[in-house]
Amino acid sequence: MGSWRDRIHQLSGKTRYVVCRLFLHLSGDQIAPLLGILNQAMITAEEAEGDIQVLGEELVHICQNLLQLEVYWQSGANEGDVFWDEGEAGQYVNELFTDAAQRYLSQPASTAAPAQDEPLTLPITRNVIVMLTVAYEGDETLLESDLSNMSAMKDGLKTLINLHYQESLRAIQVHFSPAQFGDELTPDQILVNFPELIPL
Repeated sequence: MGSWRDRIHQLSGKTRYVVCRLFLHLSGDQIAPLLGILNQAMITAEEAEGDIQVLGEELVHICQNLLQLEVYWQSGANEGDVFWDEGEAGQYVNELFTDAAQRYLSQPASTAAPAQDEPLTLPITRNVIVMLTVAYEGDETLLESDLSNMSAMKDGLKTLINLHYQESLRAIQVHFSPAQFGDELTPDQILVNFPELIPL
């Protein structure tokens, strides 16, 4: 993402903002607990009312869990852009938020009581796609390159953790599909809704 414009803006003392989004698809019978971790992070984030420190701690927790689940990684992707204006960076964050929300395949939980003959067990979630969007100040080569291989994706997740501890993060968004236990994300839905994914 670096260019001659970067060098000109650095010389003029302007702040460099980067907005990037990581996609990570996990698949396997043992990944359902990840939904619990992601949902708990969302609850904590809502209660924190946008406190970037709390959001960063939840991002670290999610990244650490994703790294521990490396054996279940199937595919990934990343995208982003560099900005020298905070407002433009914020606008791009909002665009990515809208895009991620449109890919969100789950329906709200039903409040209706199950029928008496309806089983109480839920189907096992075998596919989860996590979308992590951040905006940060500075220059992070490990995030600003192609992350569509195992090693690069691991480095990217570790860099997100480091950005929190360096207090460089300015915005954090987490989306995931499906959103709740019992919802199933099928291979066809993955192909249609996440065409950018590349096998890791």
